Amino acid sequence: MEPNDFVREEQTGLGSIRISDEVVKVIAGLAATEIIGVAGMSGGLVGGIAEMLGRKNLSKGIKVEVGEKEAAVDVFVIMEYGIRIPDIAAQIQETVKSAIERMTGLNVVEVNVNVQGVTFASEVREEEHRVR
Repeated sequence: MEPNDFVREEQTGLGSIRISDEVVKVIAGLAATEIIGVAGMSGGLVGGIAEMLGRKNLSKGIKVEVGEKEAAVDVFVIMEYGIRIPDIAAQIQETVKSAIERMTGLNVVEVNVNVQGVTFASEVREEEHRVR
């Protein structure tokens, strides 16, 4: 990794601690997918349809901007059909903020949730079955 890939560096009496931006993205992706109602992370729109990412690509559904002490996060998700999207989005915001702050010490100033699509639970199971 290049030195620019590290979003947070802290000096201690024993040396430095560096946290990569990829680590922050994975923490956010794992936290978001823990929420009931989130079908998965979205890698963007392909042919007008939201591309759902597997668990190995969680960080691709996340964008982060990190300073020395603060972070802003954009989360791109696909929701399950039938849930109340504003409620689930608020849970994502709280969970992602808490996880990043707890694990990295960064102050998360905003978590923007971008709902890229809605899917039925049966479609999620079929996709997971094909990925394995």
